[in-house]
Amino acid sequence: MCGIVGYVGKQEAYPLIIGGLRRLEYRGYDSAGVALGGEKGLRVYKRRGKVDDLETFVEKKDVTGTIGIGHTRWATHGVPDDRNAHPHLSHDASIAVVHNGIIENFRILKTDMESRGHTFLSDTDTEVVAHLIEDVRNAAGVPFPEAVRLALKEVVGAYAIAAISADDPDTLVVARKGSPLVIGIGEDEYLVASDASPIAEHTRRVVYLDDGDMAVIRCGAENPEIMAIDDGVSHSPAIREIEFKLESLAKEGYSHFMEKEIFEQPKTIRDSMRGRLNPKTGEVKLGGLSDYFNKLAEAERIVIVACGTSFYAGILGEYLIERIAGVHVEVEYASEYRYRHPLIRKGDFVFAISQSGETADTLAAIRLAKEAGAYAFGICNVVGSSIARETVAGVYTHAGPEIGVASTKAFTAQVTVLSLIALALARRRRSLPEAELLRLAKELDSVPDKVAAALETRSACRELAEDISQLRDVYYLGRGVCYPVALEGALKLKEVSYIHAEGYPAGEMKHGPIALIDENMAVVTVAPLTEVHDKILGSIQEVKARKGKVYAIVTEGDTETAALADRSVAIPQIDELFVPFVAVIPLQLISYFVAVLLGRDVDRPRNLAKSVTVE
Repeated sequence: MCGIVGYVGKQEAYPLIIGGLRRLEYRGYDSAGVALGGEKGLRVYKRRGKVDDLETFVEKKDVTGTIGIGHTRWATHGVPDDRNAHPHLSHDASIAVVHNGIIENFRILKTDMESRGHTFLSDTDTEVVAHLIEDVRNAAGVPFPEAVRLALKEVVGAYAIAAISADDPDTLVVARKGSPLVIGIGEDEYLVASDASPIAEHTRRVVYLDDGDMAVIRCGAENPEIMAIDDGVSHSPAIREIEFKLESLAKEGYSHFMEKEIFEQPKTIRDSMRGRLNPKTGEVKLGGLSDYFNKLAEAERIVIVACGTSFYAGILGEYLIERIAGVHVEVEYASEYRYRHPLIRKGDFVFAISQSGETADTLAAIRLAKEAGAYAFGICNVVGSSIARETVAGVYTHAGPEIGVASTKAFTAQVTVLSLIALALARRRRSLPEAELLRLAKELDSVPDKVAAALETRSACRELAEDISQLRDVYYLGRGVCYPVALEGALKLKEVSYIHAEGYPAGEMKHGPIALIDENMAVVTVAPLTEVHDKILGSIQEVKARKGKVYAIVTEGDTETAALADRSVAIPQIDELFVPFVAVIPLQLISYFVAVLLGRDVDRPRNLAKSVTVE
């Protein structure tokens, strides 16, 4: 992985591909490259580093041609260098391939082809695919598109692939199995990409390629030819409209996308509630779940599977649904779900949470659940994503495109949707008095305004960030609903600043981590006024007694906790169940400012990818 762009049409391909690669820079990558075709044959240019480095490298080189593919690579096989950058060529240099994903049987395929005289120039699994297509074409005597299909039948693993051939200069072939690809349909031209962001400025008409399908895209054809990889049977493409606005892909005056997305949260939370919550009556309508809601309301158990930030949102969902609706909830790391052989009962309800809707581990988890007879539901942000299409029902978060690799607005949008589900279930199950449900609905409706107020802590967060930027290790502590917030705060700091940070339940500190507390250790305590506030005060005292530094997130007016801390940030008062919405804001801001102070690449942290499409 990480980003694919392709073009075939009447225009020069190179500027469009480079522009598309820039749209995909938010995904995180370590090298970039292009392959251009046409009458002059294939030309491949690739370089370690950023798209800027690639552009510098190709200055004064031949970049003409009306067909091409481009790639930004996040290394899986082979170190990040020029040799391992995509695109990769076949043995005879007649076929160029870019690829996201992992080819699990590449070593077997490579050894076989080496025994027959193939020479490989990289350490990647991707190069094997280019050689394999050539091998199949020569052995079977079939056209380029059919050679791609037959070659992919021998491949085991997950992939999104785009390929061009010197022998078929007007044809672009793409395929997917477990990794996303979108085809944009223009006027006598086509663009392909890993997501719709590189396509949106050129056309709004797209086809989201289904898992197990490939597309043969020919210049001048009215539509791409879509077929199943397994049997080659063609079917009509489902053409959709891109829904997000192009301006959402711009920074709009902010220094970084992460900063912009932090400050968008009053709007994105409101958008995730719009049309779903009636604060006057307390009613919640979730159209995406309506066909299954009666069965869901009778569930004895709900399972949530997710990774990273979405996992922490899932833990908050567990607290909310159990406390408000009285339904037992289990939250599982999607990456571990398959491998611990979970007990899945027919009729269980499994919610998959993913910003991109393409997270490979989460997709694998819901496929396992479906095979066992469970109902698989999705909570994701991207319309037309794999999770949205592979689940029987679900809810979109409406956060809009999230460009910063470190998730911010997606987290609060996911918690918003989980809050709505909790309220809807509570009403149907009559788990709370009507008056209490109405009060909670009004409180949830007030969250966007409370988040806007929390954003006014910007200056205090920057001052606190100056202290943290001097540290090497930080603990984050929270209790109750603030425990997942502490986990998310620690994750954000790690992701964008590269400072070691760990989140713990405050009560667990004395069961081991307290051994590390001394004058060189700082602890960020998420300590707003909740039913466990006295407990968190005890944890602060334990840290102070061992000369540790304490930075506290406190409720406005809580002078006692603020006095105990070395520095504090005050957030608006809100119902305890919805404290995470406002408590996470300063933690996001602190992480952002620490990264800025340390000169980090805020929107594209090292080693991270926005959409993790490999297991």
